[in-house]
Amino acid sequence: MMHMRKSSILRKIRAGETAVSCKLNFSDPRGAELAAMCGFDALWIDLEHVPGGFHDVENIVRAAKNHDCDVITRVAKGCYSDYIRPLEADSAAIMVPHLMSLAEAKEIVYYTKFHPVGRRPIDGGNADGSYCLIDGNEYMKQANQERITIVQIEDPEPLDELEEIAALDGIDMLFFGPADFSQGIGTPNDFSNPMIAETRKRVAECAARHGKYAGTTGSPDNFYELKALGYHLINVTADVVVLGREYKAALEKISR
Repeated sequence: MMHMRKSSILRKIRAGETAVSCKLNFSDPRGAELAAMCGFDALWIDLEHVPGGFHDVENIVRAAKNHDCDVITRVAKGCYSDYIRPLEADSAAIMVPHLMSLAEAKEIVYYTKFHPVGRRPIDGGNADGSYCLIDGNEYMKQANQERITIVQIEDPEPLDELEEIAALDGIDMLFFGPADFSQGIGTPNDFSNPMIAETRKRVAECAARHGKYAGTTGSPDNFYELKALGYHLINVTADVVVLGREYKAALEKISR
């Protein structure tokens, strides 16, 4: 029997380890392949902020899969097609930004999980269903088990319903976003605000109470601190950060 590709993120987490990702702001699949070759568990690509499209998602997924690396696609908030097309291109996870309420979380589950959890529209004829080579019912079952629905907690608004959101069947991971959260609490880009540390800890603890995973952004410098808080997926760098730093360093070495 043919099976869907299993998620590298889930394999790492289920083994008791922490998955590590790199954010890609560029849409070049060769850059994605290089990052995957270096050993990241996942590459995080972005349809919320970056002017890319679904063909870019497809090509980056193909490049990453060659090296058993997952792709997380942060979707643009919109209609259900915006949520499921990255999954059908075989992204291992979708990340929905700016979750604002329990009602919205229920709608996301409805459109991203198959029966009996939700009512995601069925089409096994794309990459995630091996172009109809996987039995339809097996495809639906495996997709619910091996594909990850992530919601971003990056605003103060959903905190009053955080327990109910975490308890919802079909929400697999809560992902804390400190940058927009700092703006939401009135101190943009001030990461020393104690509410950020408090909420980051609260999100991880809430996810754990309900048997869910927790993700966040970080760096190699605070990776172990975040891991100790209970985070299962940590994004530690980005292509723009690495390239910008190296470009500047090269020029500084030869400056006169």
